[in-house]
Amino acid sequence: MGLQPLEFSDCYLDSPWFRERVRAHEAELEKTNKFIKELLKDGKNLIAATKNLSAAQRKFAHSLRDFKFEFIGDAETDDERYIDASLHEFSNFLKNLEEQREILALSVTETLIKPLERFRKEQLGAVKEEKKKFDKETEKNYSLLEKHLNLSAKKKELQLQEADNQVEQNRKHFYELSLEYVCKLQEIQERKKFECVEPVLSFFQGLFTFYHQGYELAKDFNHYKMALQINIQNTRNRFEGTRSEVEELMNKIRRNPQEHKRANHFTMEGYLYVQEKRPAPFGSSWVKHYCMYRKETKKFSMIPFEHRSGGKIGDEELFVLTYCTKRNTDTIDRRFCFDLEASDRPGVPVTMQAFSEEDRKLWMEALDGKEAVSIIFKIFFYSAQLDKIGFTIIKKCISAVETRGINDQGLYRVVGVSSKVQRLLSLLMDSKTCNEVDLENSVDWEVKTITSAMKQYLRSLPEPLMTYELHGEFIVPAKSGSPESRVSAVHFLVHKLPEKNKEMLEILVKHLANVSKHAKRNLMTVANLGVVFGPTLMRPQEETVAAIMDLKFQNIVVEILIENHEKIFKTLPDATFPEPISMSVSPPNAPPRQSRRQGQRIKRPLAVYNLCLELDDADSHSSPREDTPTGSMDSLSSQSPIPAFSSSPPGLLDGNHLIMDSGDLAGWTTHLPAQSRPSMVSWMNIPSANPAATSAALPTFFFPNPATGTDRAVESVAHRKARAVYPCEAEHSSELSFQIGAIFEDGKY
Repeated sequence: MGLQPLEFSDCYLDSPWFRERVRAHEAELEKTNKFIKELLKDGKNLIAATKNLSAAQRKFAHSLRDFKFEFIGDAETDDERYIDASLHEFSNFLKNLEEQREILALSVTETLIKPLERFRKEQLGAVKEEKKKFDKETEKNYSLLEKHLNLSAKKKELQLQEADNQVEQNRKHFYELSLEYVCKLQEIQERKKFECVEPVLSFFQGLFTFYHQGYELAKDFNHYKMALQINIQNTRNRFEGTRSEVEELMNKIRRNPQEHKRANHFTMEGYLYVQEKRPAPFGSSWVKHYCMYRKETKKFSMIPFEHRSGGKIGDEELFVLTYCTKRNTDTIDRRFCFDLEASDRPGVPVTMQAFSEEDRKLWMEALDGKEAVSIIFKIFFYSAQLDKIGFTIIKKCISAVETRGINDQGLYRVVGVSSKVQRLLSLLMDSKTCNEVDLENSVDWEVKTITSAMKQYLRSLPEPLMTYELHGEFIVPAKSGSPESRVSAVHFLVHKLPEKNKEMLEILVKHLANVSKHAKRNLMTVANLGVVFGPTLMRPQEETVAAIMDLKFQNIVVEILIENHEKIFKTLPDATFPEPISMSVSPPNAPPRQSRRQGQRIKRPLAVYNLCLELDDADSHSSPREDTPTGSMDSLSSQSPIPAFSSSPPGLLDGNHLIMDSGDLAGWTTHLPAQSRPSMVSWMNIPSANPAATSAALPTFFFPNPATGTDRAVESVAHRKARAVYPCEAEHSSELSFQIGAIFEDGKY
């Protein structure tokens, strides 16, 4: 039951029950006062916490804004540039969010704290003052009444009359004050309901406004997020391919460092200990120097460097070498020593110590010392040539592919059985049997066997189709410039190729363009074909980490060739080499919210990969590794992405499998129990076509990757050379099938 009403008539009776009701009202107001006081305290703490959170968020945003990624090499892909700029974009997003949070903090002060403080001070404070007056007047009234009643009846009539008048006046004043106090009590009880709740309502309105502003910012950020997810996925895919190449190169150099030294203008270079003679009492000391020698000029330079002293580089000493002589252990109490004499210091030899006997032999050979070491050069023989047979092989394979398998899913990504590929190549490369092989009508040769043989032939050429000489020039426009300047540069360079190379390249690229036109069925987009044929058509003469980092740009060059094959091969280029237009290092930030909603922007598909492993126990797990990693759904050769498919996502996911080489998982499957392989399935949930669902779905490409397993299948240049013409060693291939669907930002194409 609530509070009982205070009747004005009860003020004149002033009964005990009236007083109980008054005290109940006073207790309720005291409880309200404590509640408001606690609410004000919590509100101020909330403001302080909000300000602290805002300060922390701003500091976090500043950290994001001030950091910049460094890249390996001399250029970045467009995806990498957008990733580099993403931290600055994140910082701007947080900055905008914190501006809204500051508005929220101010609104809490204005709409919640100040109104409650005003109500507590003006309304509840006024009631407290009224209560003090009422209590004081009560005490005065009843004290005067008791005193008046104690007057002696023997007093004079005049005195008694004056006392009666005084008591009556005081009683009237008490009743008036009592009426006002009762009125004020009941008024404040009714007023507190809206005076307290209205500021809280305003606070929640401000809070919801803040959350709504955050929602609006998130909507504005969504299109940038979707594009960035594509950039991240593309970069991750390239990283997977590059990592396997780097690890393979590292292992080869670890096995034989001397055969993989980088080519430079020094005949020999490395660390040597140089003897520095001192006065007789002190003997001599040996100081480590980094030495470099050019045989053409006979210039020998050495720089003192000690790793343990912080790596400070000393002053270089340069002299012209006169002769080099081996020092035997009977003339010096150290091994691996030899003497050098400089032309400007005749008769004053410099004694040096190598790290080992083998190291000394190499130095003495380079320095024309008395002992020379013969160097054995490994010569690789390639039977594949750009001759009449070579053109016949490519034309027969292309004709068979376009006749029988142009719509096969995973065309050129699916590898054939190694023994069949080897047998087909041997027949095609033999002039006696080449014309007898019927690829278009024979059921003996599967399409994947034909495509694998065709790729292997191109890889087995003594020189890549786009030549070692022009490799670096092709890479340069892919690293910078506008899409138009890239096309112009590649157009110009293609016409610098030898005639046979250009003719073969035109035949192949025209075929690949035809394959990409059927991407709806075979799932081989321009980007996927670039990933497959980039390392096949282009490779550097020297295998280094820097060259491996350029694999992604090789793919871009091939994409440019496919997308612009009509212009490149059917028209003549400009007479002068086009200068690439340098692009901004950082891509433009996302436009403001108002401009993003105007017009229809190009939709870029978000690739979603479903991974399903199908293994047969009868198959070997050492199948040939495919030469390319899984690519993006988009072409990287142009700034404007084009949707890769035109059908809806569910249609792509109903049984369409992109078969991949099992080399990606060869290392992994060897660790699985035999009985578990056939049923091993790993799925990724497909996001809904609902924009709200897809906007939160980050495209993820799952690779089973144990610590010792092989998770990519990018074949190195040296590995291709070592395998010569027929690289396949396994009899069968396991199959890795991928379901690929494209989900767009707005849930439709």
